[in-house]
Amino acid sequence: MKKIDDLKQYVSEQLANDATGHDFSHIIRVANLAKEISNQTDNADLLIVLTAAYLHDVIDDKLVENTYDKQKEVQSKLKELDYTSSQINEVMDIITHMSYSANLKHHYELTINGQIVQDADRLDAIGAIGIARAMYFGGHFGDTIYDPQQVPRSDMDKSQYRKHTTVINHFYEKLFKLPELMNTSVAKKMAGNRSKYMHDFVREFKNEWRGIQ
Repeated sequence: MKKIDDLKQYVSEQLANDATGHDFSHIIRVANLAKEISNQTDNADLLIVLTAAYLHDVIDDKLVENTYDKQKEVQSKLKELDYTSSQINEVMDIITHMSYSANLKHHYELTINGQIVQDADRLDAIGAIGIARAMYFGGHFGDTIYDPQQVPRSDMDKSQYRKHTTVINHFYEKLFKLPELMNTSVAKKMAGNRSKYMHDFVREFKNEWRGIQ
């Protein structure tokens, strides 16, 4: 797909300086996972899936100061690449509504293509890579790794969620919840081992913290 090749170049330039774990290698992994899920899911449109997978972090408010302008830029890029209006609308709907934070207080109903991309993104947030990314993200923002006195939060809105606590709390506040939030049966199966690995890591981390051998 030439459109996807051109889009990859654009996205790689947009995320070239990322130091939060949302870099282009993350995008490639999400796109590959999304393609694998699409191949096992009925009625998926691979062009829409891959387009949204590549673009999903370009407009993320964690990474971009002016999300409105960035969304307009992305729409212009898609028009330049000859996407139809309906394709652009679906892609924009996916990437503006798929994030975990966007769904804290309201669950957005995504198309099957959006569900696939959301699953792929969430899969890359758990397991061994998810652990590494959580530490990398927390380090970038100067977060404390762990403080037993800081209890994980619950029932947060987006503004509360954006206020950082500790890296280990992030596992309880988000990462441990992701396997149950997968949309597709394919992703649910894929999340199993990653979830176990992540739970084992946090359990071992706390044991070592307390000096338990």
